Amino acid sequence: MLASAGSSGDLLHLQVLLDRAHFSPGEIDGRDGSNTRRATQAFQRSRGLEATGVATEETWTALGRDATPALASYTLSETDLAGPFTSVPEDMMEKAKLARLSYSSALEAVAETFHASPELLRRLNPAAAFASAGETLEVPNVHTQPPGAKAAQIVVSAESRSVTAVDDRGGILAYYPASMGSEHDPLPEGRFEVTRVLKLPPFFYNPDLFWDADEHHAKVKLPPGPNSPVGIVWIDLSKEHYGIHGTPEPANVGKTQSHGCIRLTNWDAAELASLVAEGMPAVMVPEVR
Repeated sequence: MLASAGSSGDLLHLQVLLDRAHFSPGEIDGRDGSNTRRATQAFQRSRGLEATGVATEETWTALGRDATPALASYTLSETDLAGPFTSVPEDMMEKAKLARLSYSSALEAVAETFHASPELLRRLNPAAAFASAGETLEVPNVHTQPPGAKAAQIVVSAESRSVTAVDDRGGILAYYPASMGSEHDPLPEGRFEVTRVLKLPPFFYNPDLFWDADEHHAKVKLPPGPNSPVGIVWIDLSKEHYGIHGTPEPANVGKTQSHGCIRLTNWDAAELASLVAEGMPAVMVPEVR
């Protein structure tokens, strides 16, 4: 059990409350990091507070610290343990041979359900085996429902490494950390549109679109699943080859580069998919240099 006071306990509580407010810190891990600081800044701006990225007393009050506990109890079910679970290879050609790019274990699946790192769940539950139905776990007390309104537009910012869902009055419905672009594939600038939303999409791998692809690779269709390169959701954009999607590596979101597309955690991509509609504007703002 993490301490209820002190840096680790406070950081875990902050991450949970940001998540519940739909200002995602990405993967909840109880540790300080750039995603948590940026989410805190975005929340502070939305509430008219000084955007320091540090949780002041005014920030804690606005988040409702006293009313919402950081942790909740969860009982593992037979469904959680049923799988199927798959050891997914790194090589794209080998991935294509599988029927589904599933979670590797019940621990990974439950961790994504509660927006958490597997390592955090192990720290919270040191005696747990994550292998028996009826086993009770302590998990982050994250939100389970999306915001109540639909977005009017999406803003993708390379400067803050974020995707923001904005309502028709310019208010923030939800904020998500994101990986986007690189020196080889920088984020394009401009106003595009959402063209469609695909859930559990296959991934059509084309090595010609990847500057670092293996020269022996060929075009191939990868099966769907949470450990697909595009995760559980693809939000297609009117910019050719560009979309907003999930990822098999939530710990890297907001901290690594991409091959051009906009990468969110699976749970954030799923929530964003519920807020958008075909034809909705998607504004891309590259980093200022």
